[in-house]
Amino acid sequence: MNLEQSALIVVDIQNGFTPGGHLAVADSDQIIPLVNQLAQKFQHVVLTQDWHPADHISFAENHAGKQAFETIQLDYGTQVLWPSHCVQGTHDAELHPNLNIPHAQLIIRKGWHTNIDSYSAFLEADQTTTTGLAGYLREAGITTVYVVGIATDFCVAWTAMDAVKLGFQTYVIEDATAPIDLTAL
Repeated sequence: MNLEQSALIVVDIQNGFTPGGHLAVADSDQIIPLVNQLAQKFQHVVLTQDWHPADHISFAENHAGKQAFETIQLDYGTQVLWPSHCVQGTHDAELHPNLNIPHAQLIIRKGWHTNIDSYSAFLEADQTTTTGLAGYLREAGITTVYVVGIATDFCVAWTAMDAVKLGFQTYVIEDATAPIDLTAL
């Protein structure tokens, strides 16, 4: 493993996705010590942060007669409607206080476009609007990414899939991720 050409991408370890948050993932706070430990091994670390405006298109409350976890069709495809979460400037949107990675060089805020949702750290859900992360990593000479965080089956998965599409050697460290279990909701 060549760590000089590798980066750790830490996805959405925020209050909103941990116990007590508006879209909490069960036991997701349990991965934080491992993520902190892994981050110490990497010179290059990028954090992502869900950062929605209150009127975001993915929030069920912004669609009359719709409930959380229903879907709608948008220009870019099927959109899951979520409870309002990680609204810009709120406690819910803050990085979890136990996340301790002071040497992280970049925070990618995603989901801030009112009419486009975003799961991936690389591309918004329309698959054309970029976050700038790929260019940043290439400029730093990064060829391999390791992805950890919340939630395995949404933002972590989309980040990993886009990283592969963009030509990065990609690994998901599954023990350092936490999945949403929609069957439990």
